Amino acid sequence: MLSIVIPVYNETRRLAASMNRLSAALRALDHPHEVLLVVEASPDDSLALARDIAARHACWQAIDNGPQRGKGHAVRSGIRRARGDIVCYMDADLSTDPAAVPHMLALFARHPDTGIIIGDRRHPQSRVLAAQPRARVRLSRLFNLCVRSFFPCIRTNDTQCGFKAFRAAAAARIFAAQRIDGFAFDVEVLVLAARLGCELRAMPVDWTDAPHSTVRALRHGSRMFLDLLRLRFSPPVTLNP
Repeated sequence: MLSIVIPVYNETRRLAASMNRLSAALRALDHPHEVLLVVEASPDDSLALARDIAARHACWQAIDNGPQRGKGHAVRSGIRRARGDIVCYMDADLSTDPAAVPHMLALFARHPDTGIIIGDRRHPQSRVLAAQPRARVRLSRLFNLCVRSFFPCIRTNDTQCGFKAFRAAAAARIFAAQRIDGFAFDVEVLVLAARLGCELRAMPVDWTDAPHSTVRALRHGSRMFLDLLRLRFSPPVTLNP
């Protein structure tokens, strides 16, 4: 079974349309699945909307994840509840086209030793159909430079693409140790995966920058850099065998 975790915060403007797209893609896939909409307390009606969407699907559920702590916290909460043998998280805006899902499942089937598959917007076969604003592009380049400097164990040029999938065993070990609540959690996930010796494979995606992003370049960017510093200089978390 495939488990898809969707972190949700302040998403009433686009959640219904994006989840309709995801639902259509999953129907066409015809693969056993569950979808977990993990909602953190929002200034809008995201939780009520998520519950309404989930009620229309037998294998979907909306999870009230309490006060907002961040995307990392929401993803961690969802993955710890997931029941699938493959667990994937995607952004609520579906910036990564859900057509990536069957390609990801096929990659896992062809490569049984691969524990993690990540979307890579810099892959030669990826298509960026609508780019980010210039300020976020500059911030992203600076962030990636810091990641490469601090964590040479990470062998990907795109840590922040919101599409990552795991075999259940890899997900369980990684997210038992994962701690960062904010947007830099993706880096922590890849650092933990490298320390655990998980084989990682990058895949091309079709990616479109979504309008009305909840990411704020200066506010969230500064927090992400602080989280990188904490991750780099804090004592390593003990990993379960």
